[in-house]
Amino acid sequence: MNNRVNYVVIGILVLIGIAGMTLFGFWLLKPTKEAQMQRYAIYFNESVLGLNLDAPVKYKGLSVGKVVDLGISRHNQEQVEVLVEILKDTPINTSTEAQLTSQGITGLSYINLTINNEIDAKPIAVKEREDYPVIKSVPSILIKLENRFIDISEDLADTLQKTSRLLSDKNQEEMGVILNNTAILISKINSILDENTTQNFKLTMANLKESSEKFNLLIPRVDELVSKSGKFEDNISAAFDSIKNSYLGIQDSMNTFNKALESGEFNVKEITSDVVPTMNNTLLDMQNLILKIEETINRYERSPADIMFMQEEIKKGPGEK
Repeated sequence: MNNRVNYVVIGILVLIGIAGMTLFGFWLLKPTKEAQMQRYAIYFNESVLGLNLDAPVKYKGLSVGKVVDLGISRHNQEQVEVLVEILKDTPINTSTEAQLTSQGITGLSYINLTINNEIDAKPIAVKEREDYPVIKSVPSILIKLENRFIDISEDLADTLQKTSRLLSDKNQEEMGVILNNTAILISKINSILDENTTQNFKLTMANLKESSEKFNLLIPRVDELVSKSGKFEDNISAAFDSIKNSYLGIQDSMNTFNKALESGEFNVKEITSDVVPTMNNTLLDMQNLILKIEETINRYERSPADIMFMQEEIKKGPGEK
């Protein structure tokens, strides 16, 4: 009987057993997939028909989690509470939005996550009275279309109601009267605007243009009249100044005469030597002024148009042409 032991084989078996125990311990200590997941709560204000347990949660088309529970929210019975588990390395923050999305024509739904990349976005924290962080939800595309369709339907109904009121029998009668009166008015306008009326209107416009041109030619003569009137006023003003000076001289002479009477030194010859020439000059100036005024008035009475159209005739000297 051979009792010899093969220690090499025993050593190999021992080493294999130690390696297997090591691998088994490492497998026991390795984190499970569940340990890499984070649970979140999502509250939907709409029906979650088609969303089932284990329905996928996707981010940019990649499956990053699943639905683990569905139920009515204990805070608001109008909302549906959906608990999801999402991989921890998924970029979830306060700008993340969850939307219920339909998977084609199967009738099944999944949750699609979108991130707005806000600058001040922070990781989602657990709020008071909540067991898990809450991802905010947005209406699904079907709900948006439904709401939009409802708005369009309401606007269309309002438009139809207003159109119905506008097209009532009373308004149709009034519209008929307005159209009839408009036709009568257009007919009268056509009868008024015949060819003779058009020709007269053109002739009137031509006369108006001619009158405007004549008025433009008249403007320089008006300026000349204003200039002549200024000179005439200057002459009258000079004449009145001369009369004023003459009267002032007479007043001085009368003062001197009064003083002579009071003092008893009354010398008529000496006094009249100053008064008489002054009075003569004053009377001559007054006579010339009256003659000029009378001549001007008579000339303008004979031909009033001379005020605007009279041109000064320049007297030429001998030999001038």
